[in-house]
Amino acid sequence: MTPTLTPTQVEAFRRDGWVRVQGLVSPAEVEALRETYMRLLRREIPVEGRDYCDMTGTYQKALLDYEILNVMLPRRYHPAWQGNVYEQRARVLAQQLMGTDIELDYDQLVAKPPNKSEAVFHWHQDLAYWPATSDTSTATFWLALDVVTADSGALHFARGSHRERFLRPHRPLFADRGDNHSLLARIDEAKDVIDPAELQPGDCTIHHERTMHGSPGNRSDRWRRGYVLAFRSRSAIAEERAMGFTHSHNDDPTLLAKIAERTRTTGATH
Repeated sequence: MTPTLTPTQVEAFRRDGWVRVQGLVSPAEVEALRETYMRLLRREIPVEGRDYCDMTGTYQKALLDYEILNVMLPRRYHPAWQGNVYEQRARVLAQQLMGTDIELDYDQLVAKPPNKSEAVFHWHQDLAYWPATSDTSTATFWLALDVVTADSGALHFARGSHRERFLRPHRPLFADRGDNHSLLARIDEAKDVIDPAELQPGDCTIHHERTMHGSPGNRSDRWRRGYVLAFRSRSAIAEERAMGFTHSHNDDPTLLAKIAERTRTTGATH
């Protein structure tokens, strides 16, 4: 299977800041990914420090109380996953959108267990989480490993928000990012057009680094498991790493605090 985006899908990404892709991964391939995914969630594959955390509470929250199970950089902790079928196909689509001078910057697992109505991933722009680089272009993939509907916590995108001149102000969920990594911004209910992204297993979305997005809690009796890949230019990744920024929640909290303060107070343009 050689994936490709249609001209209509490419135009949707440019115009709306996101696009839906159906059937990027087959049912059998989804099942194989789920097996490894759950080994990481069950900690059968060890993950260091804050790279396994809850995105709704403090880093000291008890595991049984987690609302959003978050695993950063799973391919670092399970090298056998590197180059899996999802990575391969997503890279081809990312090259369509960004050109060939790209690499996978980071991967992430974001899982909402059944009946977790407080598992809210607040509205944000991904670029607010990252340090300033010369080239900010990013194609972020969100692969569904379950049926994703409004009641299970589907992603929602603010259509066209990536075309705004400034990032929206963001603030830490708690006092600072040493307590929790999450940032949040505000939707303008009078102006923003919100697109829900309901998905079948194997479907994915691709979104722009400046697109406002978030998701409500999981009110269903089903899992809502997402697998994230972010592709960026090689130059952007090199600049990040030179600053000591790896997308790990174990990165220097002083650097993370500076990034959060910049987007909170200046609405940085990047």
